[in-house]
Amino acid sequence: MLSADAPLVLLQHGGLDNLSGKTGLAMLRYRRGPIVAVIDPAHAGADLRAITGIERSVPVVADMAAALAYGPAVAVVGLAPSGGRLPAEMRADVVAALRAGVSLASGLHSQLAADPEFAALPLVSGQWIWDLRQEPADLEVATARCAQLPCRRLLAVGSDMAVGKMSACLELKAAAQRRGIDARFVGTGQAGILISGQGVALDAVRVDYAGGAVEAAVLAAAQGAGSEALVLVEGQGSLAHPGSTATLPLMRGSQPTDLLLVHRAGQSHVRTRPGAEPVAIPPLPELIAACEALAALGRPDGLRPRVRAIALNTALLDAEGAAEQVHRLASTTKLPVLDPVRAGADGLLDAVLAKG
Repeated sequence: MLSADAPLVLLQHGGLDNLSGKTGLAMLRYRRGPIVAVIDPAHAGADLRAITGIERSVPVVADMAAALAYGPAVAVVGLAPSGGRLPAEMRADVVAALRAGVSLASGLHSQLAADPEFAALPLVSGQWIWDLRQEPADLEVATARCAQLPCRRLLAVGSDMAVGKMSACLELKAAAQRRGIDARFVGTGQAGILISGQGVALDAVRVDYAGGAVEAAVLAAAQGAGSEALVLVEGQGSLAHPGSTATLPLMRGSQPTDLLLVHRAGQSHVRTRPGAEPVAIPPLPELIAACEALAALGRPDGLRPRVRAIALNTALLDAEGAAEQVHRLASTTKLPVLDPVRAGADGLLDAVLAKG
């Protein structure tokens, strides 16, 4: 529904400088199509690059009235707030966008098309509201059909939620395409779907059909892919997180040939709700063994996928600290370790493509 060349305005209210705005920040980093403005009243008039570190020149404005001067066709909710509800401070700008004929895309759990205030506004021809976090129709239980695909399928698995699994996959895709490799990305979360235009919002799918939804999305993305192609499946959640159930349906549905572990440098515990009992991330060699063992189950080909490398998120460290963490983790796991955002993904790609 969201075309690659549609000019966007990001609704980033209060999320331009923190993880609550990760959807919009990911789009600023990875969407190739035009983003004409960002709305964040707290930073209106500031330099986007200075705030985010993302090398993209986009004006930051206070409200939709100011953003309309830049000619957006679609307003995208760039926040991923706790609970997935539309923030109250964003409502006026959503109304202003819809009244101006601007379409709306949202990955929130709140279904904006069903919101009484928004539904009461008449849409012009060609205008739409896209709530992408919906269960696809006609789902089936997974049957390991992806194991028959000739292409390689890399699944990103994380030591926690929000550690950079999507970013690692998109960096790998870009590195592969620079080498002329047929690389494809399957989005499984709101940002990944908005950036790529395809995939499945996994957390909107009933658990019995989650593997089947992943299977259908991978089969669709892999159509016509040959044996040299690489399909990159965005990971969600973590086996180490008590609130996450996403890793198993991703493994069952995609039938991965390879795994990529994604970890935030120096993180020892998963991030849970304030006040919850702390949950430790196991030593990474143990987590790697668990991921490989589980990925080997429930498949007809007898393959035991291996973790080929570790994508290390070093965003919170300076260059010296990042280098030290990379070296330490490589020594501990005996695997290639790189931060694909900071250092490029070519080294990770070499590890993924290596035989044996």
